[in-house]
Amino acid sequence: MSSEDSQLDFKQSILEGIPSILPTKKDFDPEINHAPKRKEILNQEEKVLAIQNALRYFKQEHHKELAIEFKEELEKYGRIYMYRFRPDYTIKAKHIDEFPHQSTQAAAIMLMLSNNLDYAVAQHPHELITYGGNGAVFQNWAQYLLCMKYLAEMTNEQTLVMYSGHPMGLFPSHKDAPRVVVTNGMMIPNYSKPDDWEKFNALGVTQYGQMTAGSFMYIGPQGIVHGTTITVLNAGRKISNDGLAGKLFVTAGLGGMSGAQPKAAKIAGAVSITAEINPKATHTRHSQNWVDEVYDDLNQLLVRTKDAIQQKEAVSIAYQGNIVDLWEKLAEEKMKVDIGSDQTSLHNPWAGGYYPAGFTLEESNTMMAEEPEKFKVEVQKTLRRHVDAVNKLCDNGMYFFDYGNAFLLEASRAGADIMEGNKFKYPSYVQDIMGPMCFDYGFGPFRWVCSSNEEKDLETTDKIATSVLKEMLESAPSEIKQQIEDNLRWIKAAGENKLVVGSQARILYADAEGRIKIAKAFNEAIAKGEISAPVILGRDHHDVSGTDSPYRETANIYDGSQFTADMAIHNVIGDSFRGATWVSIHNGGGVGWGEVINGGFGMVLDGTEDAERRLKSMLHWDVNNGISRRSWARNEGAIFAIKRAMDSEPRLKVTIPNLVNDDSIQGLF
Repeated sequence: MSSEDSQLDFKQSILEGIPSILPTKKDFDPEINHAPKRKEILNQEEKVLAIQNALRYFKQEHHKELAIEFKEELEKYGRIYMYRFRPDYTIKAKHIDEFPHQSTQAAAIMLMLSNNLDYAVAQHPHELITYGGNGAVFQNWAQYLLCMKYLAEMTNEQTLVMYSGHPMGLFPSHKDAPRVVVTNGMMIPNYSKPDDWEKFNALGVTQYGQMTAGSFMYIGPQGIVHGTTITVLNAGRKISNDGLAGKLFVTAGLGGMSGAQPKAAKIAGAVSITAEINPKATHTRHSQNWVDEVYDDLNQLLVRTKDAIQQKEAVSIAYQGNIVDLWEKLAEEKMKVDIGSDQTSLHNPWAGGYYPAGFTLEESNTMMAEEPEKFKVEVQKTLRRHVDAVNKLCDNGMYFFDYGNAFLLEASRAGADIMEGNKFKYPSYVQDIMGPMCFDYGFGPFRWVCSSNEEKDLETTDKIATSVLKEMLESAPSEIKQQIEDNLRWIKAAGENKLVVGSQARILYADAEGRIKIAKAFNEAIAKGEISAPVILGRDHHDVSGTDSPYRETANIYDGSQFTADMAIHNVIGDSFRGATWVSIHNGGGVGWGEVINGGFGMVLDGTEDAERRLKSMLHWDVNNGISRRSWARNEGAIFAIKRAMDSEPRLKVTIPNLVNDDSIQGLF
């Protein structure tokens, strides 16, 4: 088949949507990294309901055959994925014009969600899971096919409504409305416990969208590489002023998000060891050159590590095995570890996010599916050992922080020695690093994707962003110079660090001023033809305003409001009427289902005056909403930042807190 015929077949397949004739059943591919079997949680009546729910996507003439097939999937995998309907074409980011469309904005969304399911990007692509063990783009393949068809057909006078992966339909709207509105996991609060996710996801009525999985904004591990680089650099500054050369960083996880850790540590100049239990994940990161060396023998690993420290070598090493075995070996050898953390998927501890010591991966997966209560006991036993080893190394001078994966929370629930009074012994990275140094000043993970899918356009955007940051640095107040300098260092080296996996994307931490100036410069470059196709803006939900999460994004808010979710809800509503191309709001993400509300946006820049109007309005709100909330919580950096924002925009008027002296309240109770 010629490339022209192949492209025509691709477009026709998308426009067909759910095929009227049943496609041939797909063989299960053992070479693909698959999701583990999910917990069996439905009773007999609920299993029937799950199959009824799945069959409503298909004509009645197919129900009898598909009912048997879906029953088999439900029993074998714990979910109905509809593997038969996985398309034959390769799913990946392409040039925007290769997607059939009537709306350029809709085509941009097709590009982005396709990137989330690229084999080089997605953690479990056949189960439509992008990262984090359960971060889903869709619940099943029928939803994918229907969504792509709607996007191909829609105009700029319609909005596609997405209920937890299900395309509810196209509704009349207008050109300034979002093209897509996404919700994921929006539960009645009393039905938002981990087992509720298991049950209602198995029924096919909700999903865990993580953050950028279900919002079509994942750009591969590059996004977290940058955030981790900034985090590790600033963690290094907390322990010394002479950089990270010759210093050891130890952590765990090489999956969808956590796989960024070794690359980031190397960019920051450290020696790093990252443990990973899944050989497929380790192989993926090693083959991508995100890990330099792999060891499964702890003695050999320590010899190599000591040599790297002595030589002050920037090198990323993976330990193929359980993280607890590594920590206990380091503690036993009394080895000096400078910085420690963890990025296993502990938001998902009972479904493959964390594995117990003393069992193989296969044994653990079997136990998880067949003996879930025993699996939970073994995981909690391992967490207690994990914390004991970390405590010993911290007594020897290690700086340890929770990397927002619910490690401290789940360790405390397991009865580990992790508490001092009613507080955790160790800080969240947001409490100590990201909150006071970045979020309070409005700096967060701004990102963009070149819809041409061409490297030369990405190089042009890098040069534009570098120029904008250099200009900003000249007049920046001292409070934010370090943040701008770190991002200049990052963007200058981004190309040589070969961070692109999937779409031609870039990320950097910028404040509202930086985001608006960079976006405006991109839009002008598109209008002039210097960038050949539209640019898609977005951000991680892990940002200044996008997420309410008391153990992560809002962990450095101490007025009691860290347990509220007004900020994230206001943010997505405000973005939707200020010009976002699509918006999303999720329950769960990062630290787990029921523990966080988070949202995001996407915005297409096409070189028009309309695009410039939208970017100025929406990006200003998207950052300053969060700064105002952090300011009201009496965060010093945020008070500085919001006053500066009001000085530059006379229409902005934010309530500033009056600080209370201790003398005024001392002795009241």
